[in-house]
Amino acid sequence: MKLLFMIGNAAVGKMTVGQELMKITGLRLFHNHMMIEPVIEIFGYFNPPAIHRLRQVVFEEFAKSDNYGMIFTYMWAFDWQSDWDYIQSVKRIFEPYNTEFYYVELVASQEIRLKRNVSENRLKHKASKRDIEESNKRLLADDARARLESLDGEIPFENYMKIDNSNLASDTVAQMIKERFQL
Repeated sequence: MKLLFMIGNAAVGKMTVGQELMKITGLRLFHNHMMIEPVIEIFGYFNPPAIHRLRQVVFEEFAKSDNYGMIFTYMWAFDWQSDWDYIQSVKRIFEPYNTEFYYVELVASQEIRLKRNVSENRLKHKASKRDIEESNKRLLADDARARLESLDGEIPFENYMKIDNSNLASDTVAQMIKERFQL
């Protein structure tokens, strides 16, 4: 089993690169909004406990499956201990299944991410982003409230790579990841 954490700031391209990576590997994509959007639809608001519990079930069941592996997208606040703890808690679910862990951090400027925030693919898969003005406000607020890009040398894990995908097509980035980790 393989678990690839695709991390990065809002609208950096985690889901889109994950979609391309899924096409060229046997990995399945579990992007963060696959749980966020249904919960918002049902409750009418963002409900973190419900989202967390649903994710937990998906992780537990997937870890027991015969699947090759998973790509999980996550916006990691590196200056929040709770986010470091969350990554470790997800790893603990998969560890009994001899899982290999990989970490890909995507980075791009705020200007580029604001442009990507309105991309057709993003809006198709993330209904909560369709109010562009509100979505842009959330992106800016996220940038202000947390450090969502790692510092050089901060990530202590093996199988880690950081990619500035500002001027790279998502399929190119996916191919880079596949080759680097021999997926």
